[in-house]
Amino acid sequence: MEKRILYLKKLTNGLLKNGSREMTGRSRGIRIREALEKILSEGKGALRIVLDFSGMGSIDFSWADEVVAKMISRLWSGEYGEKFLVLKNLNPSQTENIGVALERKRLAVLTTGPEGWRIIGSLNNYLIHTLNQVMKKRQLTLRELSEEEGIEMNTSGTRLLNLYKKRLVARVEGPMMGKDDSHRGRPYIYQSLLS
Repeated sequence: MEKRILYLKKLTNGLLKNGSREMTGRSRGIRIREALEKILSEGKGALRIVLDFSGMGSIDFSWADEVVAKMISRLWSGEYGEKFLVLKNLNPSQTENIGVALERKRLAVLTTGPEGWRIIGSLNNYLIHTLNQVMKKRQLTLRELSEEEGIEMNTSGTRLLNLYKKRLVARVEGPMMGKDDSHRGRPYIYQSLLS
């Protein structure tokens, strides 16, 4: 999977001529979101975008809703194809406003920074637990999850598939199973977006 790091500071310098570091208002948000969507639409295959907030100022709810919540909603619906978004280096104020925008729409996004990774927004506890497993091991199959958690294969498969559909983990096809398991096809391997 291709990975691109986008620095929001650099992106806003090109779009907003006044040099402001504040991310406020829907009109500014629309311009930033449209620029990000253009980048998302360029790639044909799987693409992971890491949006770095280093050096940026405050975010208001309108901007967070227009940019982050709208993009996450579209990612979850599959509108962008096999694309993933990770937010990096958010300060506590930015995290709070993005979190509120995501929670109101029952969405979630993976964030990373000096203190490690976390989820902001709204995600079921059992999916948070499963995501912790994937992040700890860096990659996981449904069989491995089933054995570790003592849960049915269809339950572990559903949990991993839901994380993938929410674009919180990547999914790749694993190698073909042995002769005895050939009727099952290729297993999927679910991977951390931070690998």
